[in-house]
Amino acid sequence: MPIGMPQKSLITVQRRELPADFMMPQMEMASTHYSIGYLISGDRRMITPYQQIDLHDGDFSVMPPMLYHRTFSLSDRPYINYLIKISEELAADFQNDIDPKIWRAVFDQRCISFDEENTAKAQALLADMLEVYEQDAKYSPELLRGMLYRLIILMWEKNRHTDDLQFKDKLSAEIMETMYFIERSYSEDIKLSDAAESAGFSEGHLSRLFASQVGVSFSDYLINVRLRHVKELLINTSMSIAEIANHTGFSNSDYLSACFRRKEGMTPTAFRKGAK
Repeated sequence: MPIGMPQKSLITVQRRELPADFMMPQMEMASTHYSIGYLISGDRRMITPYQQIDLHDGDFSVMPPMLYHRTFSLSDRPYINYLIKISEELAADFQNDIDPKIWRAVFDQRCISFDEENTAKAQALLADMLEVYEQDAKYSPELLRGMLYRLIILMWEKNRHTDDLQFKDKLSAEIMETMYFIERSYSEDIKLSDAAESAGFSEGHLSRLFASQVGVSFSDYLINVRLRHVKELLINTSMSIAEIANHTGFSNSDYLSACFRRKEGMTPTAFRKGAK
């Protein structure tokens, strides 16, 4: 379970610098507080029982109590974020003082992004909130309350739609663990049988369960994960296609190129040239 809030605190504000490969060790949920994360730097994937969301610089992640989730790294970029925890009491105050529909509209989303202008406003507001929180002065709680209200309204008014993967059905704990197994082991020669053994299921049962909940087959999902890492290496390194294949779990460069062409409509080399 995530670390809770200090007793009698209405809000906490942190700026965290974590290892680039930081991964939540297991599915977790907060039982008594809401949280808002803001990604200053890094690339993260969040999985809940209902959806999969990729987060990048400038994205907010929004989490209500009692929702299981797990995050892990998508790249080697530094992982730096703001994390705001909000007590249920302060959440109730906002809904009484402002509008419960606004609160629900924000916390019904998992990821919120802004355009450039409003991203700058949000960053300045978050920096001010951290400064006030760390000062812990006489009127800090009142100032933070007002700043939080401004942030929530900004998130409600100025957010723009972000794409995420909505699962075909609510994910079971076993399928979420299987997805984590893939993210952790994609660079190795893993097969459905390995994931089934890890989950304690037969191959047939895991295959049917995975496809029915996620909406794609185990093998397609595994290839998509590998290709995402291929793209990162094509853009950010000078590694050869053969080296990239070796680092991302493809048996050879020809197979990588065939999968890449089928999914992306171009060769890895053409993708690399177009990204420069």
